[in-house]
Amino acid sequence: MRICSLIPGATEIVAALDLADQLVGISHECDFPASVRQVPVMIEPLVGKDGGSGGEIDRQVKELVASGQRLYRLNEDAFCRARPDLILTQDLCHVCSVTPDQLTRVIESLQHRPEVLTLSPTTLDDMIHDIERIAQAADVLAKGRALTHELRRRVDHVRATTSKTSTRLRVVCLEWLDPLYVAGHWVPEMVALAGGLDVLGSQDAPSHETTWHAVEAARPDVVLIMPCGYSVERTVNELTRVGQSGDAWRQACKQWPNLYVVDAASYFSRPGPRLVDGLELLASILHPTPDHALDPAQAIKLEASTQTGSCAS
Repeated sequence: MRICSLIPGATEIVAALDLADQLVGISHECDFPASVRQVPVMIEPLVGKDGGSGGEIDRQVKELVASGQRLYRLNEDAFCRARPDLILTQDLCHVCSVTPDQLTRVIESLQHRPEVLTLSPTTLDDMIHDIERIAQAADVLAKGRALTHELRRRVDHVRATTSKTSTRLRVVCLEWLDPLYVAGHWVPEMVALAGGLDVLGSQDAPSHETTWHAVEAARPDVVLIMPCGYSVERTVNELTRVGQSGDAWRQACKQWPNLYVVDAASYFSRPGPRLVDGLELLASILHPTPDHALDPAQAIKLEASTQTGSCAS
């Protein structure tokens, strides 16, 4: 089967089903596992190509959307040459990737009609169900069921472990920094499963804009910084250069001593199997043990005592 996956979460699912060798097209954001980076890229982003700040990216997105322009360009020639049998796309977020309506014209130009599987998960269970949908479409249902069984086992283990805690920490998850956004969809659910209480986000609801005043009023015990699609390193760089970086973030670190940057791109932004890794990471942050240190590639705690432009340690 020839598979074209236009979203990174679906690409990770395909790889987890041992089907990476059947990929004939991916998006510009599909980078895990490393083996998929050799697959032809079908999508070019029209915003953020110069590595601009979060505020600049937000401005570009709003301008393009307001003028009715698209955020991504599909390489139609490469897409036609790929001759996909199965196309994986999404209609959950217009900012994240090509949407199904962009594919209609190019699909009609193909000599055959591929199957198009549109994913729109908003919960962990939706993501796990999508694994079964992809497995069925790719005729590897047994592998899909084995994978989903293991993921559910791990989720249940975290749930059982954290349910024993008597106090739930108040948590705020920030999905964007300029403007400030609270994470939604599956993230509040992950916080709850990890034994916390998301005091600004709502389960199964989209992310929404907020203010520092609202964050302060929520009285969080833990603040998690997880800009959509960002690694820990990229987020720290963003903290260093956002407008009022130094003093503002030092003050934030002093106000909320449990302030963490996490690898959102790997563990929180993409609805794929690694969301369960993110759940386990959250549990380790909310319930730390002396014998378990955070992997700095996955998460770091910010400290107000740092001498750099931000408060990253």
